[in-house]
Amino acid sequence: MKTPFSRMLYGGDYNPNQWPREVWEEDMRLFQKAGINSATVNVFSWAKLQPNEGTYDFSELDDVIDMLGRENYDIVLATSTGAMPAWLVKNYPEVARVDFEGRRHKFGQRHNHCPNSAVYQKFAGKLVEELARRYGKNPHIACWHINNEYNTGCYCENCEKAFRIWLQKKYGTLEAVNAAWNTEFWGHTFHEWDEIVAPSGLSDGMGFGWTRKTAFAGISIDYDRFLSDSLLENYKMERDIIRRYDPDTPITTNLMGTYKGLDYFKWAKEMDIVSWDNYPAYNTPWSETAMRHDLMRGLKGQPFMLMEQTPSQQNWQAYNSLKRPGQMRAQSWQTVAHGADTIQFFQLRRSKGACEKFHGAVISHSGSGETRVFRECAQLGAELQALGDQLLGAGNPAEVGVIFDWDNYWALEYTSGPSVDLKYCAQIHQYYRYFYEKHIPVDMIPVDADFSRYKAIVAPVLYMVKEGVAEALEAFVEAGGTLITGFMSGIVDQSDNVHLGGYPGPLRKLCGVWAEEIDALAPEQSNTLRFAGGGESKCGLLCDILHLEGAQAIASYGGDFYAGTPAVTRNNCGKGVAYYVGTQPDQDGLAKILDQFAQDGGLAPLIQEETPLEVVRRVKDGTEFWFILNLTGQPQPAPENFRGETDVLTGEAVGGQLKPFDALLVKR
Repeated sequence: MKTPFSRMLYGGDYNPNQWPREVWEEDMRLFQKAGINSATVNVFSWAKLQPNEGTYDFSELDDVIDMLGRENYDIVLATSTGAMPAWLVKNYPEVARVDFEGRRHKFGQRHNHCPNSAVYQKFAGKLVEELARRYGKNPHIACWHINNEYNTGCYCENCEKAFRIWLQKKYGTLEAVNAAWNTEFWGHTFHEWDEIVAPSGLSDGMGFGWTRKTAFAGISIDYDRFLSDSLLENYKMERDIIRRYDPDTPITTNLMGTYKGLDYFKWAKEMDIVSWDNYPAYNTPWSETAMRHDLMRGLKGQPFMLMEQTPSQQNWQAYNSLKRPGQMRAQSWQTVAHGADTIQFFQLRRSKGACEKFHGAVISHSGSGETRVFRECAQLGAELQALGDQLLGAGNPAEVGVIFDWDNYWALEYTSGPSVDLKYCAQIHQYYRYFYEKHIPVDMIPVDADFSRYKAIVAPVLYMVKEGVAEALEAFVEAGGTLITGFMSGIVDQSDNVHLGGYPGPLRKLCGVWAEEIDALAPEQSNTLRFAGGGESKCGLLCDILHLEGAQAIASYGGDFYAGTPAVTRNNCGKGVAYYVGTQPDQDGLAKILDQFAQDGGLAPLIQEETPLEVVRRVKDGTEFWFILNLTGQPQPAPENFRGETDVLTGEAVGGQLKPFDALLVKR
């Protein structure tokens, strides 16, 4: 695959403007010692670049870029538009957001602009043009970094007006809007466009933040789509300005994994390369981190940039534990294994004040190059430097596609019932975890992907089935593919209106079942799965009461009034097979189902040997790069398959055991 870089970028966010000049010289010495070859600069410098409405001052940024250029750094140049200057909010209060509770914000924090403010767009656009004109031909600029961690949530009058225009483009008429939103319910019929308001906590929204619900999911889902599109237009505005002065350098913005607010598959189509910020908590399963990497790779089906991770602890989580010795290195190689062509940190030097002063950095408050964290960063830098460009652009071949869809993410969690514990990412992750533990590679794919590229498609909680999706899945299975879906699938259309005629709606024929009712089990309740071939497991959360319509039951319920009825089914369709899982099995039960699914799909693990180690393969020009990662925190036996081969990172033969957080790379 094509990569835009000539070497693997190793560096991160650098803020020399926070320090006196003599510190800059020390930074250059320490960065060289750590093997750092890139720096992301100018992320939050708007207030310094433009001290007032009519004045620009690039003198300090000129010096920073000149210094990094002399040191032969690859520069990731940010546009600074992620944090507005105080004068802009003071002079034009409408540039600030109105939150879900209806409060107009004052100057403060960051990521705080209204995406539909013409004033914000005007001043942000002018700043970007000044930057692009000044630095667009600089050979050391390796990537443009627009804004920073875009996030959503504005309910002001500007957004309401823009929302109405967005709706007119999508639906054409108010009659179509009323039909889509089922506004006959609760007397919500709209007769004029200006009667439509943003679904905030003052109108049809209910609750707070991303835990909120809504009286009209159709309205709220459309508003989420609108906000995602609005911010994407902000991104495209900046990108297009840069392109007028710099036609070639890749342009990105840093995404945030499974962040709920933005439809990243749609965003990725407008980005030259995907970049993202990886901040797992102390107790985040490694499989979940791997899933997010695979999602970021899947957005464009190509390698991505790791724009941010911390060398050690974070500062903003509930419990900001240190990374154990070796953990940062192992985590970095996990990132590379799943498709990263860069490793970058936030931050290179630890800030001395404000809310991120305790966020980890390559250079700590001590300023020393002898700390444990610095030594580990230097080790990783030396390894990346020795590897050179061998891995750049390498692919991650996979035979399994796991569907991830932001419309489904929003819609499923807006549902009023059947269970408050139904969470989209958790449902996807429990399936992903099986393939992770079995060393079966997967791609995270959108609902409009080319399914024919895969042997098997995994589609849990495919709650919203939009036009054409059911037909594509049916064609995939009939041609010989293997599909698994289940409860809360095929329920609604793109406007959250139920597909009438029985669940799972347009998937009913494909799956060969009809779900008559859905029982919700409280956390203290459970049922039993009894497998046709023998064995039992627990199940809970939801239980579909199923009728067979051509499918075969491979497990039935063991309790309650629906004991003995089908719970998990398998249906032959054309040359392929469709599985339907009508409840949430425990981990062992799900594994038993997926073992059969994998056998039907002809899915082969990368290695046959069972091991708690993570084993990942990237491929480039016929060469295989095998990553063997011990993320368990305990010593583990090395897989027999690799013993005696050379670990590219150390030059030593693979022995019989891996230390805690050890990482090996074998080239075949």
